[in-house]
Amino acid sequence: MTFLDFEQPVAELFEQLEKARQLAEAGKVDMASAIKELEIKIDQTRKEIYNNLSPWQRVQVSRHPDRPYTLAYIQYMTDGNFMEFHGDRTVGDDKAMIGGLGCVDGKSIMFIGQQKGANTKMRQLRRFGMPNPEGYRKAMRLMKLAEKFGVPIVTFIDTPGAYPGLEAEERGQGEAIARNLYEMTKLRVPVVCVIIGEGASGGALGIGIGDKVLMLENTWYSVISPESCSSILWRSWEFKETASNVLKLTAGDMMKNKLIDGVIPEPVGGAHTNYNEVFKTVKTEILKHVAKLSKIKPEKRIENRIDKFSGMGAFIEE
Repeated sequence: MTFLDFEQPVAELFEQLEKARQLAEAGKVDMASAIKELEIKIDQTRKEIYNNLSPWQRVQVSRHPDRPYTLAYIQYMTDGNFMEFHGDRTVGDDKAMIGGLGCVDGKSIMFIGQQKGANTKMRQLRRFGMPNPEGYRKAMRLMKLAEKFGVPIVTFIDTPGAYPGLEAEERGQGEAIARNLYEMTKLRVPVVCVIIGEGASGGALGIGIGDKVLMLENTWYSVISPESCSSILWRSWEFKETASNVLKLTAGDMMKNKLIDGVIPEPVGGAHTNYNEVFKTVKTEILKHVAKLSKIKPEKRIENRIDKFSGMGAFIEE
């Protein structure tokens, strides 16, 4: 198990728990009561830490290497009944953006999301979840396919940003994202977006225009990452914690500013500590919103979607 720097008290307790279990297995000492005490202490310590996380600490949790990624959520929700589609029909298949049809409790859903990769080799293949333009064009192709057959769309957002390479710019990164923003506002089927990890810049927004936008408790959503913000404003990454505070990027901040529609609670210690619990919670939330949205006429959904995003931010009419 991997522990973050602020989780050291929990790491020390886990070390003691492991030693106690080893002694119990050796059969030399009755460690049942000690093990029970340590388990209770671990739960209490975790609650104390996670009830008082700073914005920067939440950013760290969102990047935890053991945190579940898009495919893990899809496989759970569809019970393995998922057919992935490939390619944008122009350039190729972007491994950083995945999508396809799945059946959830007898209902078809088009799933789309960024995939970071579960190990070093896969992270390189998927560019750490940073899509190229063809990734966003593939996403839009699948959205249009879903619209054609009247299938609801669910997107999972988890990216440090769109891929910033020269070849991405040459193939129209900005246009691809802008096109998605425009087209997603007009989709006639229900669209639910869930931020399950990092939600950075246009890379996240490119699949983030939905009737309902939800965030997991320990995720972030912002126009820029704390490190990049720090490097621009202070010419150093040393002020990333300060940047995290002023960016107001946590789920709680986004909810207060009415930029999202709901916060999904995570298990104490983060989504990586109990996969089944967080999968079940996310599935319940998605199905609840899809069911409600499906009862609204397409024209009204589109009107509400446009009004919601048009009303964000502060502006002055002259």
